Amino acid sequence: MRILITRPKEDAARFAELIHSRGHEPVCASLLTVRFFDGPELTFEGVSAILATSANGVRALARRTEEREIPLFAVGPQTADAAKAAGFEKVECTDGDAATMAEAMLDYIKPEEGILVHAASADNENRLKTLLAEEGYRVSVEVLYEVIPEHKLPDAARAALGQGALDAVVVFSPRSADALKDCILRAGLTESCRSVAAICISAAAAKMLEPLPFKAVLVAEKPNQAAMLDAVERVAANP
Repeated sequence: MRILITRPKEDAARFAELIHSRGHEPVCASLLTVRFFDGPELTFEGVSAILATSANGVRALARRTEEREIPLFAVGPQTADAAKAAGFEKVECTDGDAATMAEAMLDYIKPEEGILVHAASADNENRLKTLLAEEGYRVSVEVLYEVIPEHKLPDAARAALGQGALDAVVVFSPRSADALKDCILRAGLTESCRSVAAICISAAAAKMLEPLPFKAVLVAEKPNQAAMLDAVERVAANP
């Protein structure tokens, strides 16, 4: 299959390698640009653990501190891998989403052991903080980066979609889904979606695509990269 990847550049390149190794042709169209915020060195006095809900959160965090020994809890294997690559020594992976992480924390750290720091993006909705606060945890949200949407498809992606040369598109967040929808509507390529399957990481991402007439919209069984790869193979097996 020929698959459009809408992730930010660094993540898109990694996913492109994975689907290429499975015999598919990737077309990268990074519709989100990550901008890390500069600032003072972060300190962690009284902090019992760091929470990371995305690989970009880990990358942003690593730019702002030399601390690598404090426990770091990551949502999903990709975020955990990013933490290990950045040199964090004590990484625990909780598979799922913010709700899964909040539930898992009860087994690892007691609320009285210290503050939890969430390495977050500017559009963070504080869902994780709210869920943990309900269990008695104190959470400090450090906004370390922002994600900026593009408003135009790259030429190669626009041509592929317009010429019916795409089989599927993978969407890894509601933000990238919203950016994709905006770009397609602006380009006047709505009808071109009818021959394309959309593979989404969550129901929230799929909902963003509702105005577009995709041939099929498939939601991954779990909100992680491995489940997205499995979903790609399911679409490939049932063209």
